Amino acid sequence: MVKPTIVLVHGAWADASSWNKVATELRGHGFEVLAPPNPLRGVASDATYLSSFLAQRTSGPVVLAGHSYGGVVISNAAGSAENVKALVYVNAFIPAEGESIFQILGGSGSALDVPDPTTVLDVVGYPGAPEGDAEAFLKADTVYRLFAQDLSEADGWLVLAGQRPITLSANAAPTEATAWRTLPSWAVLGTDDLVIPEATQRSMAERAGSKISEVAASHLSMVSHPEVTVEAILAAAAHVTD
Repeated sequence: MVKPTIVLVHGAWADASSWNKVATELRGHGFEVLAPPNPLRGVASDATYLSSFLAQRTSGPVVLAGHSYGGVVISNAAGSAENVKALVYVNAFIPAEGESIFQILGGSGSALDVPDPTTVLDVVGYPGAPEGDAEAFLKADTVYRLFAQDLSEADGWLVLAGQRPITLSANAAPTEATAWRTLPSWAVLGTDDLVIPEATQRSMAERAGSKISEVAASHLSMVSHPEVTVEAILAAAAHVTD
């Protein structure tokens, strides 16, 4: 049987390097692994970019994994990519049609769902922004205390220094498609996640019918405990090749 290609989609405030440990382990298992850039500009445009990437850079079956906001993007993109055979969500949003990140986090207890977002985020303008839009960066205290609290200070600094901002409009945009309704899915829940609380992750994963695994980890579980994500992806890959 042909092994699927594993495509890893990062979330907000990250880049493909957030998958380094997972990607290295999967390569050791003999898989082709790709970790494309996620533009973090808007749900529709980011999903379109990923769909184009899949069409041009992959052949044969694909297991598509997304972390955090990457879960929104893979949910929207996979439906138009016929070679995607399974989805893996890692501390991720698994939205239904019409749901946005702001809507999902509202009232969830998320450390980012606060009356004044500027207490946890630095909000700045960017060239060519539509009226009212801006980019959001994580403040240093947010990274160390709320986002990556189980990483070493040195690794937390790398997250802080290398973070890629997400637009406010990407967080507000509604999901247009939900590939998890027709594809098998796996979900890794970080039980110490302060960004997407465990209960919120679990509710979305159960709604999607995902096969759930848990790890006592922060929002960056694939960095602090990559083996749990690797196991979920290997399970998805085994399902594809059965």
